[in-house]
Amino acid sequence: MGSFSIWHWLIVLAVVLLLFGRGKIPELMGDVAKGIKNFKQGMNDDETKDDGKTIENDAEEVARPAKKTTKS
Repeated sequence: MGSFSIWHWLIVLAVVLLLFGRGKIPELMGDVAKGIKNFKQGMNDDETKDDGKTIENDAEEVARPAKKTTKS
């Protein structure tokens, strides 16, 4: 009662094929793969910038208050 038989999986597969069609599933999987690839590329681009600084160094510069110079 707690496990699915082969007939359950065949019915699920038939319903999925009826909803999406044969050509739509590979297209959908290709779009998912492109999305993952772009996400990974974006993560790598965020870690290093063109000048070689990392995000942590930039965050420290922003968080550090500007030094005030006073004339004596």
